[in-house]
Amino acid sequence: MTSITTSDPGAERAPKTSFWTRIAAEIADAIGNGAYPPGERLPSEHALAEQFGVNRHTIRRSLASLSDQGLVRSTQGSGTYVEDFAVDLMLTKRTRHHQSLLHAGLKGGLRVLTARTDRASNAQATALKIAVRSKVLILEILGEAEGQPLHVSERAFPLPRFEGLEAVVAQTGSITAAFAAAGVTDYTRQESRITAQMPDSAVANYLRQPLNRPVLRVESVNIDLTGLPVEYANTWFAGDRVKLTVNHDV
Repeated sequence: MTSITTSDPGAERAPKTSFWTRIAAEIADAIGNGAYPPGERLPSEHALAEQFGVNRHTIRRSLASLSDQGLVRSTQGSGTYVEDFAVDLMLTKRTRHHQSLLHAGLKGGLRVLTARTDRASNAQATALKIAVRSKVLILEILGEAEGQPLHVSERAFPLPRFEGLEAVVAQTGSITAAFAAAGVTDYTRQESRITAQMPDSAVANYLRQPLNRPVLRVESVNIDLTGLPVEYANTWFAGDRVKLTVNHDV
């Protein structure tokens, strides 16, 4: 076997390319052992570089690897934090974001990102039982808990029945409150279809996760007490922060 001498350029490259993986493994072990508890901010890149005797570029690669594994998250201008919780959300006949969070012991709400009037697509028209190209209200909504994004959704509501719904959601952070203001005192989930997929750049950005981390997509239809569809939604859940439990008896 031919030995590799220190004059061989490969000898200099080999250990350097493995530094970041070893550092990532050590930090992951520290997280697993509780040295960095959930929600805690890791030392700065400069401090970690000094601790491990490497440059900051190597530390960035290590942290990026940990982020891809779902162990940490980076917040621009603030630092890198240990992922602090995974929420068990219930999909029931009366799925409610606020009640799901209360069940998990968390606080949060819904935030309207965009609102627009559009013409119903084939999928929206079929789900809402309206004519194709009928007017619908489209809301993009971010669901949060304890300041963390859990899901982002695109929701369609038939018009003119739900004209102005977005204003109530924006004010209350609740779809249920907005429906009540529109005269819908109760509504139930008719169906939920769950698939795993890779996010597009917009979804990944809203959920603060890399493009190569899968999300859970839930396609759902809600109906009022007369059986009329009131909402058709596609919701993308952060796969590393959310566990979905389906319970048809609640």
